[in-house]
Amino acid sequence: MEATEQRRKVAADRVRTAEDAVVRLKEGLAGVGVTLPSLRVDPVSCAGNEPTPLVDLGRCNIDTALRLCEVLAEKASGREESGRGERS
Repeated sequence: MEATEQRRKVAADRVRTAEDAVVRLKEGLAGVGVTLPSLRVDPVSCAGNEPTPLVDLGRCNIDTALRLCEVLAEKASGREESGRGERS
C-alpha cells in the first residue's frame, strides 16, 4: 500500500500548490487594483485518484477586464503607476 500512499501525497501536494497559487494571484492582483471574484481552484479538476488541479480564473465584468489589460500593458511597457488610484 506504500504506492497508494505516495500517490495520495503527490495528489495532496498538487492541490496545495494550486491553492497557494490562487492565494498568490489574489494578493498580486489586489496589489495592482484588480479583483477576479471567481478566482479559485477548480474542484472538478481535483476529483479522482490522481487529480490535476486547475486554477479557474473565472469570469469578470468589463471594467475588471479593462483594468487587467491596463495593468498588463503598463508592465509590458516597463512603467508602473506611482500610486494606486492615480490613473490618467
